[in-house]
Amino acid sequence: MTAITLHGPHQGPPQQPGQFQINHGQPGGSHNMNAQYAHHHPHHPVHLTRPSAGLISVASSPARNPGAFMRQTTLAISHLQAQYAEASGIQQDGYTGMRSMPPSAAYAAPTRPAQPITNGISEAVPPVQIHRRPSSAPSDQQESVNPASQINCGQDEDQEQSGPSGAVGKLAKPPLLRSKSERGLRHEQDESLDDEQYAYGARHGFEEAYQSEDIISQLANNWYMYFTDKRHETTGKPKSPTFEIQDWRMRDRLKTVSAAIAVCLNIGVEPPDQLRTNPGAKLEAWQDPTIPPVSKALENIGKALQSQYETLAIRTRCKQYLDPSIEETKKFCISLRRNAKDERVLFHYNGHGVPKPTASGEIWVFNKNYTQYIPVSLYDLQQWLQAPTIFVWDCSEAGNILKNYHKFVERHEKEEEEQAAKDPSYEKVNFRPYIHLAACASKENLPTNPMLPADLFTCCLTTPIEMALWFFVLQNPLKTKLTPERARKLGGRLQERRTPLGELNWIFTAITDTIAWTTLPRDLFRKFFRQDLMVAALFRNFLLAQRIMPVYGCHPQSYPELPDTRRHPLWEAWDHAVDMALAQLPMLERKERENIPYDYVPSTFFTEQLTAFEIYLTRGDAAAQKPPEQLPVVLQVLLSQQHRLRALILLGRFLDLGPWAVQLALSIGIFPYVLKLLQSAAQELKPVMVFIWTRILAVDISCQQDLIKDNGYTYFSSIMRPNETIPVVGLSVIDEHKAMCAFILSMLCKGFKTGQVVCNSTEIMTSCLYHTEHPDNPLLRQWSCLCISQLWKDFNEAKWRGIRENALQKLAALARDSCPEVRAAMIHAMTTFLGIPEVTDEVARLEEGIAWALLEMATDGSPIVRKELLVFWSVFVLRYENKFLVAAYEQLLEEKEYMLYPPPEDGLEHKMGLHYARPENREKDGTIKPSAYGVAHDSLYAAIWKHLCIMSVDPHPEVQRDATTIVDYIHHALLHSPVGTQAQTLMDEILRRASKVSRGDNSQRSSAAGTRAAPAQPMPSAGLLKRTASYLFGPLLGVTSDGSSTSSVSSTPTSAPGMNRSSSQRSRKGLNAANVLPEKPDQVAPPAAYHVAPEPLSPGYQERKPKEMPTLPLVSTFLEWSTEYFREPQMKPPEAEEPGSHEYNQRLWRRSRNEAVLRETQPQKLYARTHRWNNQIGLINNGTQPSKMTFHQFENCVAVADDGNTITVWDWKTNARLSRFSNGNPEGTKISDLCFINEDDQALLMTGSSDGVIRIYNNYDSDERVELASAWRALTHMVPSNVNSGMVFEWLQVNGRVLVAGDERVIRIWSAGQEICTHEIPARSGSCVTSLTSDQMTGNIFVAGFGDGAIRVFDSRLRPHEAMVRKWKDDARQWVRSVHMQRGGQRELLSASRNGKISLWDIRMDQPLKTFQSTKEILRTASTHEHLPVFAVGTSAHMVKVFDFDGNELTRLEPYSNFLQGSKASPIATTAFHPHRMILGCASRGDNYISLYSCSNERVPNLV
Repeated sequence: MTAITLHGPHQGPPQQPGQFQINHGQPGGSHNMNAQYAHHHPHHPVHLTRPSAGLISVASSPARNPGAFMRQTTLAISHLQAQYAEASGIQQDGYTGMRSMPPSAAYAAPTRPAQPITNGISEAVPPVQIHRRPSSAPSDQQESVNPASQINCGQDEDQEQSGPSGAVGKLAKPPLLRSKSERGLRHEQDESLDDEQYAYGARHGFEEAYQSEDIISQLANNWYMYFTDKRHETTGKPKSPTFEIQDWRMRDRLKTVSAAIAVCLNIGVEPPDQLRTNPGAKLEAWQDPTIPPVSKALENIGKALQSQYETLAIRTRCKQYLDPSIEETKKFCISLRRNAKDERVLFHYNGHGVPKPTASGEIWVFNKNYTQYIPVSLYDLQQWLQAPTIFVWDCSEAGNILKNYHKFVERHEKEEEEQAAKDPSYEKVNFRPYIHLAACASKENLPTNPMLPADLFTCCLTTPIEMALWFFVLQNPLKTKLTPERARKLGGRLQERRTPLGELNWIFTAITDTIAWTTLPRDLFRKFFRQDLMVAALFRNFLLAQRIMPVYGCHPQSYPELPDTRRHPLWEAWDHAVDMALAQLPMLERKERENIPYDYVPSTFFTEQLTAFEIYLTRGDAAAQKPPEQLPVVLQVLLSQQHRLRALILLGRFLDLGPWAVQLALSIGIFPYVLKLLQSAAQELKPVMVFIWTRILAVDISCQQDLIKDNGYTYFSSIMRPNETIPVVGLSVIDEHKAMCAFILSMLCKGFKTGQVVCNSTEIMTSCLYHTEHPDNPLLRQWSCLCISQLWKDFNEAKWRGIRENALQKLAALARDSCPEVRAAMIHAMTTFLGIPEVTDEVARLEEGIAWALLEMATDGSPIVRKELLVFWSVFVLRYENKFLVAAYEQLLEEKEYMLYPPPEDGLEHKMGLHYARPENREKDGTIKPSAYGVAHDSLYAAIWKHLCIMSVDPHPEVQRDATTIVDYIHHALLHSPVGTQAQTLMDEILRRASKVSRGDNSQRSSAAGTRAAPAQPMPSAGLLKRTASYLFGPLLGVTSDGSSTSSVSSTPTSAPGMNRSSSQRSRKGLNAANVLPEKPDQVAPPAAYHVAPEPLSPGYQERKPKEMPTLPLVSTFLEWSTEYFREPQMKPPEAEEPGSHEYNQRLWRRSRNEAVLRETQPQKLYARTHRWNNQIGLINNGTQPSKMTFHQFENCVAVADDGNTITVWDWKTNARLSRFSNGNPEGTKISDLCFINEDDQALLMTGSSDGVIRIYNNYDSDERVELASAWRALTHMVPSNVNSGMVFEWLQVNGRVLVAGDERVIRIWSAGQEICTHEIPARSGSCVTSLTSDQMTGNIFVAGFGDGAIRVFDSRLRPHEAMVRKWKDDARQWVRSVHMQRGGQRELLSASRNGKISLWDIRMDQPLKTFQSTKEILRTASTHEHLPVFAVGTSAHMVKVFDFDGNELTRLEPYSNFLQGSKASPIATTAFHPHRMILGCASRGDNYISLYSCSNERVPNLV
């Protein structure tokens, strides 16, 4: 049920998730809407109530479906957003990314999920207020309006009407409001019509009652859509993952443990192949070798270089080798590898004092006496250092090394392969992986610019900030007194982010990370920038070298090769940060020299980047799943306490985009940061940390072990405590945080024994049990149950603790919870409880107690609950298999007894209770004699088995499939048990007798009530097994190919197949034949056809393979399906609520169309009652006998049901067939009624069949896309009768209720939001209910017509046994064909009896207002227009008559009848009015045609 909240500009009414809100062009709102629209649509808010477990009838308002949980996280995070805005003094946009939340919304207390949550509109929304109000919403001043104003519903109040006849002036553009269809009071005061105007006012005292502010407010503010939630789209099946979990943990992580720094300078001696300029570059490691003492220069350079490397990675052991000889080089290389073992080693080579590398890649060192340059082959170097290695080559023509290195590696590997082939025990030496960073390419020399350091490449790699400052000054086009030396001495320490140098280092890290993130493939980024601190630092700094060195003619090289990043736009942000820092350098120097007070002004870089990230989240880039450039910056900002909260909030918003965003965040390295923050005591971080961890665990559950480390899980278990609060700006922990914590802890326990142990050692179970009783938050209740389920699964210690804490009784109380997901979660927890290894008496008693408690849920209205119950039963059946074999065997005996000795029609069959016995085994009062009791008599196992048999013919295909699997498993086990032979004999005999009946032998009566050869059978027993079985007994019970059965229903007499309630002459107490002519059988009607069209299935349904052996237990997918909630965006409005989206525009168009229909049809009341209805506008060949039809309010659709189970949807305007499908009700039953629901938007089709089943279809107008949204057995205790009404129902859109009655002793009220029966109101009659109608404004009053002619008025707000407030008897005791209360107009209540008697009623009066005879024939159908003062009756003499409410006959019609098929004497089968338009549809028996008529221009004499 999707909620759609409607409200005006100043009310600020609540808005729910799934609601959408529309802007209108009138700043003042829709205050000028007509008063008649105020009562035009029955909408009031729906409140969540949880009835007590022991009650069935609960006089409470129906609940909005909490399963479509509100975007709860939006509220949770908006608290933090508002808090951050207040703390920082900056007004941030609301966390939803859509609208800014006013302070009142940001700090509002958590509201109940069943009630809309206030979502205010920012004052910044210009200049049109965003609001939406139903066309039925009351105007600001209630007033009566004339028909002209009805048309001119968009006109200002002060606009004058032109002309005496109420002609309309210039029409204002109508606001695009939710149309409210026909539901409203009509105040008609058109002076031009004088006394001829038909006076309208609401009957029954409704007009006065509807003026109450409470009702008006409710109607104006709330409107809900039903059966549109995720559970109806998926039936608890998780979607196929659209993402693959990436390995972001770097399991092959390498560390650079040792480094050798080889410095070959030979100061004072120039190498032969390198020309040095004078002056030239001379600084090495920022040391000048020419400054005395020169003898210490080399040592100082070595120490400085070693210190620089140790700054990059503290844990890397660095050792310098100054002017090494060939022997020393070999020795320290071999030692380096030996000490590092399998870890990475670093080899830094400075070749400024030796010749350039050779063309073959050889590098040079010295001999012992420094008299010769000795070449070192790369082949030898590889042999000494092996792998993994990283090389830094700071020498001219370093590209030669990279070109040749790979060749020698391949040569080594080839030799290793040959050696291994010769000696199988030989251990190969690894020569990969390796990394190279080289200063220049081949044929390039290092720069000799005297303004640059000689080891420019090394400076970029080891001291990037100093080098960047130096380079900035050199490249500054402005003349300043700032020198590179001064700039390099910018104050501060690299490790202190609040100092100038530390802040620049922080910014530099963020920028280079971001450049790499946006240019490198993800795997290379993780490999080079996340695996190893040393490698990450060198690669970040290498990007700086890429930028600086090309300016001086060198192009640094790397392997693996990195793309050129020197033109990345973020370098401009770096230059700006450097410029801002250096601009403060003079003041910082004066502060140091002269002690002048000066505070360094921090850079705005991170604030600006976070703002850019926030803009990204609100633009289309995020929706298009384009990775954000700022994500690495957000990672760096987490290090800062100043920006941490805002960064976490934005990170949470990013993770909310879906699993792809979580994968990106994990791959960039966010996890160690959020894991470390679990140790933080900062209270303000807790809500957002809970949200972030929820998103991470919803995508990747591998983080379980990390939560155990350092007791990170206690961060969440402490929040779960019942009275835990977080004092954040005066706010406490809201329930959504606790629900997320329950999810996190359930994921910690899922399949992880260590997690179960640590959770069981805390008070987590106690907290979860406490939260299962939370009245307002279904998400918290659901995940509390699921957390307990994961704690119990295969963990006996937790189960015993649950027993001690009375967990089973507390969970069982949720059997009547108002939320289907909570009920399913409770059953899931109960399922995991089963399985304590030792089945002691105590364990068996506990498990049987659970099964008894869950037994009533077999009749739950939600398919996901019934599916989960079947999973429980499959485990229970497997655990107590032998007892179920006994129950199944005794059931076969009962089936045989039933076929041999059918029940007499004495009304005592229900006395036998759960079982069946032949007459000699019964007492006089109908009960079974104790001597005839079976082993499983009245046992839990017999009850479950009979429920399983019933559910094997469940109307929902997935429930039916799962139940059939269990039943077939037991039958298969029974046939292979010691009594298998006897069981097989019983089965054969039952099948033989059933086939005998199917061949037409009427001497045997069976339970196959749908077979044409057998006379009509009453229901076997009230509320018990409908004499059904599994696929094994398909031929026995007429199970069709699609799995539906014919045995669980009551049928009409075969003398009148397909006749719509036509057997009324056989009332149990008899009828006075003098009052009405006996009804003749419909000989013209051919037998009804069944299953001639495909039957829609639930989305994603997979049929069980017939040849597949049944296996137990069934596997539940409910936990995975529930987890998907935390993978879906919660802060982003649905697509249909996004202005400009395709769905949003469709809704705007539909709203405009609906309003146009209303404006067109509202002024037609006088015309309709004064003109004839004889203008035929269409003729539709339905192909089968029409039995029921209904028109859509706004679409040009009419749904037609035949006398079998086929539904056809037509476009009545073009006579085009839109779709045709089977309703699935078994043979011998019929479709009792059908109607459209959610008509203001995308409608669904609801059908009810005489077997007590209600089905709801989505996409009903498409053969390809039609789906079963939901189905359940609404009537389960159908009483045997020789006159059957089957089932009648009434849909209440206002509160999402379905009134269901028929061949039962009660009238049930089902809540569409809760999907349970909330009321069972005694019908107070021994006769069946034949018709239902209700007050569509509030849904509290409803009226029922009965087969004995009585009409009763009920008020659902009263206690069930006091709900009947009025009763009208009919002395003629005639079957009430129709009772109908108009939804609009004067809200007349009209009843039509079978003898043609029509009565108009006021529920406040004891006698009818008017009574007149409509026909002397038998009245077959009666239809009342929803707001026009006309009604129509169809007679048994092929006649349709149209009357006004004064009893004046307006028209007589004879519907089209095919002369080959039809008969002029054939009775009328069905009639129906269009809810708004002046259109009447009708069809006769024995014919396939539907005739459509409209009101013509011909006036009725004497009514003008």
